[in-house]
Amino acid sequence: MKSKKVSLVTGGAGFIPSHICDQLIERGHKVICVDNFLTGKKANIAHLLTNRDFTFIRQDVSAPFRVPGRVDYVLHCASPASPVDYLKHPLETLRVGSYGTHNMLEMARQKKAVFLITSTSEVYGDPLEHPQTESYWGNVNPNGVRSVYDEAKRYAEAVTFAYHRVFRLPVRVVRIFNTYGPRMNLHDGRVVPNFIYQSLKGLPVTIYGDGKQTRSFCFVDDEVEGILRLLFSDVPGPVNIGNPREFTILEFAKIVRALTGGHSRIVHRPLPQDDPKQRKPDITLARKTLGWEPKITLRVGLSKTIEWFKANLE
Repeated sequence: MKSKKVSLVTGGAGFIPSHICDQLIERGHKVICVDNFLTGKKANIAHLLTNRDFTFIRQDVSAPFRVPGRVDYVLHCASPASPVDYLKHPLETLRVGSYGTHNMLEMARQKKAVFLITSTSEVYGDPLEHPQTESYWGNVNPNGVRSVYDEAKRYAEAVTFAYHRVFRLPVRVVRIFNTYGPRMNLHDGRVVPNFIYQSLKGLPVTIYGDGKQTRSFCFVDDEVEGILRLLFSDVPGPVNIGNPREFTILEFAKIVRALTGGHSRIVHRPLPQDDPKQRKPDITLARKTLGWEPKITLRVGLSKTIEWFKANLE
């Protein structure tokens, strides 16, 4: 038991981080999950609460706190991640990206741990380059409504690399692209849960804009595999982890409607401010340095996600 690696995961009751907790335990780690349930769900980690290798701490990581004993890896995943959530909690989003990142970097430094930050494709903003490579600096509105999330993540990357340069802290920066799968928040406003929920309920499927804007969707199992390959590598990053298969929103809506067996009509609404028109990762770096690329097709992943939604719809 003493030889097991110890991983601390902030925001561990969230959608992607709860799957990270699962995979770390499956790989023989002891996991310390930290979450304040601002957007995370206890249901996402309920199955782990009786596991001897899992410890839960209810804590806002924007405030300093201590963890006794050894920690080998610090994975800072805490943050509201959907527009609905970060527009509802703008100051909390900025705090967890700034104070929270600083606090967890300090913990990693004191524990001599590897530090990983889950950044986002949102650092590219509404990109003028397509697809997006890690060398692209982005096109972000620094004071628009989405800036609380975009700039929090850009700052988080900056302070992470500052710790890397000043203290030689081993760091990993992953830029996550659109991810979907079981445990998504049913009402977080993003396209996957929106379309599935509306289709299953027989409601009109809402498309913002003309539907020609594009997204690339990665199933959560593939996403987590890529994140952990980065964690256990010696690559600081940033590294894009996402699926480069691109769909228009209109194409995606029709696929969801077909897989749910629904007949909902499609309705159009005005496009929100600063909503990206294109989003597609260039994963050349991930393929080359991590030997990673997504394996699960959209239809297979969506079928699994739809089954989970059916079981948790109410």
